Amino acid sequence: MFNLKKKNLKDLDILLLLATIGLCVYGLVVLYSAYGGDFAPIRTQLVSTIIGFLTIALICTMDLDVIKKSIWIVYGLSIFLLIITLIFGRGLDEWGAKSWVYIGSFSIQPSEIVKILLIFSFAAYLDKYKLSINEVKRLVITLAFVGLPIALILLQPDFGTAMVYIFFIAAMLFVAGISWKWILIFAAIGLTTGFIVLTNLSGYRADRIENFLNPTRDTSGSNWQQQQGMIAIGSGMFNGRGYMKGTQSQYGYIPEKETDFIFSVLAEEMGFLGAIILIVLFAIVILRLVAIAKNSQNTFISILVTGIAAMLFIHIFENIGMTIGLMPVTGIPLPFLSSGGTFQLICLAEIGLALSASMQKTMRDPDALDEEVISIIDPAKIAISKKRQIKTP
Repeated sequence: MFNLKKKNLKDLDILLLLATIGLCVYGLVVLYSAYGGDFAPIRTQLVSTIIGFLTIALICTMDLDVIKKSIWIVYGLSIFLLIITLIFGRGLDEWGAKSWVYIGSFSIQPSEIVKILLIFSFAAYLDKYKLSINEVKRLVITLAFVGLPIALILLQPDFGTAMVYIFFIAAMLFVAGISWKWILIFAAIGLTTGFIVLTNLSGYRADRIENFLNPTRDTSGSNWQQQQGMIAIGSGMFNGRGYMKGTQSQYGYIPEKETDFIFSVLAEEMGFLGAIILIVLFAIVILRLVAIAKNSQNTFISILVTGIAAMLFIHIFENIGMTIGLMPVTGIPLPFLSSGGTFQLICLAEIGLALSASMQKTMRDPDALDEEVISIIDPAKIAISKKRQIKTP
């Protein structure tokens, strides 16, 4: 499981690591202001960050060739955690979904943990069956593989998190080589289902969609949060009002300012300049992840890191988008900034997987290597080799 001989330290993606460190430091600084200068509430975030970087160091010593064989153990743990959440989860009255499990006074959000577990196990699954992924039988099994955890999350019910899962799963399937025929079919099904769901929403979910379509609707009620967040962002202008001097932030006008609307706090107090610095750091992280996925000669690594990049991207896009009115309000946190020990730890663990992948030696795709050897002898035999592999169970 641990094998430093399989790692090449000179290939460590330093830029990705430094950008991640910068985001974590930036996040703690902004979070301290969001809590009004009270250090006690961010202690959990700080501890989670420290543990997260220790986790990165640990993961960077792991041999990914070995641990990817534990696909069914990892997947089984994912399902177990989601079932436990349905049975013992809390938060339905407070946040509209019973997504938190309490162990004494300590709480965790299992659906956040399952993100990294599912990305890892699904990458291993797609790597194993990549040559038959477009066959009807295999595709049905694949959809069942990812559909079960999504269904369990929808039962909480946590629609925002389920949408995050669907996004990174779609990105992983695309990289795995799913055909455009299936992409178009799934897109049509998704649009139809989405239309039916949106037209039958009720309660606060319907309010969020209506507020998004009509930003001036119910500004003193259900649309209060987004309106106050946008006022904070606009009042920050270029340089910001000053650290811990934001009127919207410091006087409690922005609900959930430590989590969902942390970007509004940053933009008000540090202005456009501070927001751009954050977005540049995020861009570096996403682009480095894409580069690792693109440059890898191994399908498992490419799919794995694509899933990580897609998960972080949709969180960033949705969170910042909802604070500036480009997306409906959801409970999607901002990576490395929003308060939440579980989410912080998982984001850092995902970066650890990507860094470990960047250093992994001899991760050449065995199928590609076989074809290269065959092509030297007789290129015409490649087609025969592919047909043989497709029939392999």
